Amino acid sequence: MNKDQVKGRVHQAVGKAKEVAGDATDNSKLQAKGVAQQARGKSQANYGDAKNSVAKKIDR
Repeated sequence: MNKDQVKGRVHQAVGKAKEVAGDATDNSKLQAKGVAQQARGKSQANYGDAKNSVAKKIDR
């Protein structure tokens, strides 16, 4: 795993926690921030996955 994959998945987990906390406390702002952070994390993880895939193809 590269750093983008790790950071992306961490952002996804933290975003999910914020979303759940916002939902539990009826804090729509926190919930929206959590959803946005999850999207950012997914994007970064996908970038890391693509980078990893390219690196594997080059090494062949």
